[in-house]
Amino acid sequence: MLYIDQDKLNRELKADCKNCFGLCCIALYFSASDGFPTNKDAGKSCINLKEDFTCSVHTSLRNKGLKGCTAYECFGAGQKIAQVTYKGKDWRQVPEASKQMFEAFLIMRQLHEMLWYLTEAFNIHNESKIKQEIGALINRTEEITLLDAEGLLKFDIEAHRNKVNIFLRNTSEMVRNNAKSKEKYNSKKKRPTAKRFDYFGADMRNMELIGADLRGACLIATNLKGVDLSGADLIGADLRDADFCGSNLVDTIFLNQAQINAARGDASTSLPLRLVRPSHWMK
Repeated sequence: MLYIDQDKLNRELKADCKNCFGLCCIALYFSASDGFPTNKDAGKSCINLKEDFTCSVHTSLRNKGLKGCTAYECFGAGQKIAQVTYKGKDWRQVPEASKQMFEAFLIMRQLHEMLWYLTEAFNIHNESKIKQEIGALINRTEEITLLDAEGLLKFDIEAHRNKVNIFLRNTSEMVRNNAKSKEKYNSKKKRPTAKRFDYFGADMRNMELIGADLRGACLIATNLKGVDLSGADLIGADLRDADFCGSNLVDTIFLNQAQINAARGDASTSLPLRLVRPSHWMK
C-alpha cells in the first residue's frame, strides 16, 4: 500500500495567506456582482491589497458585503507558488515574471483542488486496489505541483483532470448507491433530476436528498433547512446563500470549505470533520 502523509496534505491544502503574495487579489478576475469590491481584470491589483500583501478591509469583509472574498479558497496554491515555485520572490520583486506567476497560480490552484478531492476519495474507499490507484494518483499530482513555472504552464492539466475525474465519478456512484440502500432513504419522495441542475431559490425541504447527485448544480439561495444530505455529491455545486440551518452534511462527499463559506448555516448544522464552521454562521 502506498503511504499517503495525510497530515502533511491537510496542512498544504489550506490557505496560508501570510506566506503568499496576495495572488488571489491580483491574478484573478473579480466581478462586483459576485461579491467582490469592484469589477477587476485579471493581473490588476485589488483596491484593498496593501504593500505587504495583506488586505486593508480583511476584518470587515462581510460587513462590507464582500462575500466573494470570504468564500474564496485557493486550497494552499498561493503559498505553494510563492514559497516553492518562486522561492519567496514576489511579483513586485520580479515584475518581468509576474504574468507567468499569475498563470502558474491558476494551474496550481486546480492541482491543489484535485488533491483535495482525491484525498477524500482515498479515505472513502476500503478496497486496497482502488486505494492503491488513488494513492498513486495523489503522489503523481504532488510531483506535478513541484514543477517549475514553465513546467506547470506546459503541463496538460485537462488530461490529468480527466484521469482524476474517473475516480471521483466512481467514488460518487458508490457512495450515493450505498446511501440510497439504507432504510432512512425514502424512494417515494421527490428527488433531484439529472435533467435539472438549476434550483435557484428553490424550496428543497420536501425532496429526498440522501444520495442525491448534485454535482455542478446551481443551489444559490435554496432552502435546505433541516434536510439530510447523507451521501449526496456536492462537487462543483454553487451554494451561495443556500440555507443549511439545522441540516445534516456530515456524510456528504466532495463538499469543500469555499462552498461552506459561501452558504448559510447555524450552530445546529452538522458538518464533515474536515470542514470548519464559518464564524458568520454563529451570528
